[in-house]
This record gives sequence, structure tokens and C-alpha cells, in this order.
Amino acid sequence: MSDSLYSVGHTQIGEGAEPFIIAEVSGNHNGDLQRALDIIDMVADSGAQAVKFQTYTADTITIDSDKPAFKISDDHPLWGGQNLYKLYTEAHTPWDWHAPMFERARSKGLIPFSSPFDFTAVDLLEDLDVDLYKIASLEIGDLPLLRRVAQTGKPVILSNGAASITDIDRAVQTIRAEGNDQVVVLACTSSYPASPAESNLRTIPVMRDAFNVQVGLSDHTMGIGAAIAAVALGATVIEKHVTLSRADGGVDSDFSLEPHELKALVDESKVAWQALGSANLQVTSGEGESQRLRRSLWVTKDVKAGEKVTAENVRSIRPAGGLTPGYTDTVMGRVFTKDAEAGTPLTWDIV
Repeated sequence: MSDSLYSVGHTQIGEGAEPFIIAEVSGNHNGDLQRALDIIDMVADSGAQAVKFQTYTADTITIDSDKPAFKISDDHPLWGGQNLYKLYTEAHTPWDWHAPMFERARSKGLIPFSSPFDFTAVDLLEDLDVDLYKIASLEIGDLPLLRRVAQTGKPVILSNGAASITDIDRAVQTIRAEGNDQVVVLACTSSYPASPAESNLRTIPVMRDAFNVQVGLSDHTMGIGAAIAAVALGATVIEKHVTLSRADGGVDSDFSLEPHELKALVDESKVAWQALGSANLQVTSGEGESQRLRRSLWVTKDVKAGEKVTAENVRSIRPAGGLTPGYTDTVMGRVFTKDAEAGTPLTWDIV
């Protein structure tokens, strides 16, 4: 349920835990295993909890065809006109890299996991004892794949990019039908890069309540502003693509965070989560000194017994200690019962 904590490796996901930050490597390894390992090291240094990969080959995700349907639209800002098969050949993470990547991540205290795109990918990830799964936006309608992942009994994260509310509901119900109720739905705008104006973060609490799931954000906007805002709206999971340097290129580099930005995301999302606190209007433990310095009524001029209280000898000033300023009209014109020097708090025993 949405208020539950899901155990994942050595940490937890839920409202009672700090935001679960996922650094997505995707194709930003640029075909170099050492670069992939270096990205993992960078993610560990940032303080993020998890690093994610994508487990597919060009042949498991599409076919080698030059028909128009198998090309990305010419007006796409990053991959316009590219053949799907060639793009996925360039971007995929070789399967024999998975074991050394998982090993490096775990040695650094990270939780490694991946998005599988077919049954064979799930088998590979199970052999690596993966702790959770991510279903990519465009696979949300692949119900057989969802069933296979759900049957592992591990938490399942769904991105809702390009999906209707019916698609999301069907996906969640498919997973639950396999006895798996550990579901996180990520708000996601499936455009690259995404415009903040299309992020629609207000859907986050709506999805949480509508589907009774944990919620988060898979964010393709530039920077970390949208992600921090998502935490304030109840996101328990944040996913961002990462790279060592955007200047190095890479299929997803244009909308990926560099090391200093990922570190800022980790730090500031935790601050946002801590700042949520509770819906409690009582004075906090840290406000004791401020409460002591609030205004109250004080004798501000030496007076003798029998003198009247006036605006010249009693004022509302800092600190606290005397009657609250709300009693000003009540005490004005009353008589002092004893001598009092300036700096004496006005209390009922002297008027």
C-alpha cells in the first residue's frame, strides 16, 4: 500500500524513508565498459542509493528494418530520422557487462538493478539476484512481461510516460494479480528532453490516491528543480539519467545530470523530504529561544504603588515573561499595587 515501506537491499522505499534516488546509466556508457564502471563510481560518490541499467539488445527490442515505421520522426530533437535498430545497437548495454557492473555497484554500497525488455532479460537479472525491477514507459502495456516480473515477488517500478490512466490501472492490476503489491508508479513525461511545463507534477498525489501505490518521478527535464518539487508532492522515488560529462556525448547525454548536479539532487531532495515534517501547528523543539523572545507587556519606566498603568510606563516589547500583548487594553488605567522598576515583567500580582 502507499504508506508501506518496501525493503530493497539494505534500504527502504516509502514516505518514512528519505527519497530513493535512482541514477540511470542508459546508453551513456558510450559503448565502453570502463566508462560504465566510472559512472557507477560517480553515482556512489554522490550518495544516491541505486544505479539502473537497461537490459536489451537491438534484436530483443525491435527488428532490423528500414521501413518508415522503424525510424524515429525527423523532428525529434535528439534522434530524428534514426533507424531504431541502429540506435538500440549503439545504446544497449552488452549482457556480459552486467555481472561486472553489478559487482562494482554492490562493492560501492549501491543497489544495482535494471529495466528488462523481454523474458530473457528477466532471467539474466534473476541470475544476478537483482533486488527490484523497473518497467520502462513504453513497455507498460506488455502484460506478459509485467506478469513475469511480478512473479519474482520483488518491488516493481512503473513509468507512466505516454500512458493513459487505463494503461496504468491495467498494469498495476496485472502485477497485483500475481500476488505482488510492491508497486511504485513514476510520473514521467516521455519526451527527451522534457519541458517542465509538461511535467504535470500534480498528478503525483492523484496517482498515489487513485491506485493506492507509492509514487515518484522519472524526470527527463534539465536540472533538478522538477525532481525537488516532486518530493514536496509526495514522491518517494526519483529517477534521473546521469553521465560523467554532457560534453562527452552519448545517446542520452543532453538531458542527463553531471556529477555535481547528481550530488545536489541527492542533498536537496533529502532537505525537501525533511522539510515536509508533519501537519502540526504546535511550536517545535527548535523554536524555544524564539518563543522566549516573543513580545509581552513590561514596565518600561519606574513606577510607585498607586500609579496608573499608562502607555508611557507599560509597553509591549521583547522578550516574553509578562502578560501577553492581548491584555494591553485590559490593564490600561489600572493601578499598580506595588513599586516596580523598569524592566519588570507586567504580571497580575502588580496591577
